[in-house]
Amino acid sequence: MQKPYIGITDFMNASQIKSMCDVFIAHGGLGLQYRLMVGVMMSYKTLHEIPSRWNRIFPKKEDISEIFVPHPVLMNTLHYADYTGTDIASSLEQATLYGNPFMNALQLDMIWPDPEIIREYKERHPNIEIVLQTGRDALEIIQKDPERFVKKIDTYGDALDFILLDCSMGEGRGMNASFLARFVRALTEAKPMIGIAAAGGLGPDSIHLVEPLIREFPRLSIDAQGQMRSSGNTMDPIEWDRAEIYLEKAIALFRKHKPHPLIW
Repeated sequence: MQKPYIGITDFMNASQIKSMCDVFIAHGGLGLQYRLMVGVMMSYKTLHEIPSRWNRIFPKKEDISEIFVPHPVLMNTLHYADYTGTDIASSLEQATLYGNPFMNALQLDMIWPDPEIIREYKERHPNIEIVLQTGRDALEIIQKDPERFVKKIDTYGDALDFILLDCSMGEGRGMNASFLARFVRALTEAKPMIGIAAAGGLGPDSIHLVEPLIREFPRLSIDAQGQMRSSGNTMDPIEWDRAEIYLEKAIALFRKHKPHPLIW
């Protein structure tokens, strides 16, 4: 099992990453045996230079390689968004080129992408961790059934390192921990070596929403995006003072529920 993470998504430059890395270390993140996941966004349209509303708030593809910085505490993650599943294999290879040389992970913001394509990608890039986002549409497809969920994950074989349960999908909607817990329990029982992450409206004023999950699953990973702005609107730039408070509170929450060392 990969080391879990506390994440923030929507970094735009290296200085922001360095600043949050300093915050993570200063507030005791290293003692948790967690990583700081730094998320940088890319979409099918920004990759292929197709006009969209995201062009002004996602970094240019040519700039991404300079955003990620090497540091042992960081999980440099390129979030690739394509909910239409267009030309997946070729696009993921192109996206990876723009994320290198310091990209550690690829998050698939997609709706159940073709398992064969993802398995083949993992074979070509065994050192890149793969995080599969399962959002609202993905859960609708499997009728919000935990058993169907596990069977769907099984089709990817060993290609996936983390499953992200995210019914907010960057929109800042608060998570329903009791709903998500059904899927976490099922996946933990069936595939104990896969990492599990949760997201949904987490921020400096709402980190408590995930506490029931952390209490039950102390190796859970989390990510935050929309609530890094007081507006909750991902079209606005991140307010880094809010991100710092979120990160400090998240570390404190995981420290509160840190498992005995023999469990790790």
